[in-house]
Amino acid sequence: MQRFAWFAVAGVLWIVPAMAQTGFTPRDESPEEFPAGPGRDETFYTCTACHGFHLVAQQGMTRAQWEDSIDLMIRRHNMPPLDDKDREKVLSYLASAYPPRAPAGRGGWVNPFAK
Repeated sequence: MQRFAWFAVAGVLWIVPAMAQTGFTPRDESPEEFPAGPGRDETFYTCTACHGFHLVAQQGMTRAQWEDSIDLMIRRHNMPPLDDKDREKVLSYLASAYPPRAPAGRGGWVNPFAK
């Protein structure tokens, strides 16, 4: 009986973390925490459908790199494509609110999406 109990506990400890990783729950974030500008709310809610917006705010890319990033998420992560109007709003907001930053220096942070 003890062996069965051990397997049951081990199974639960293995399954629960896997289940917890299947969905994203936005942490206590709101659009107002981020730079104001046209398209902020649309961008916030588009991005937080899958991940926290702080992840987005850490990036610094050109408009073309933001566009490549969105295309990558559509291709690889099943992000629903944005209609032309919403895509323009999101890209304009990202390019103005989170433009490229100077490199952090030798061995510093490198944006993995920047080409």
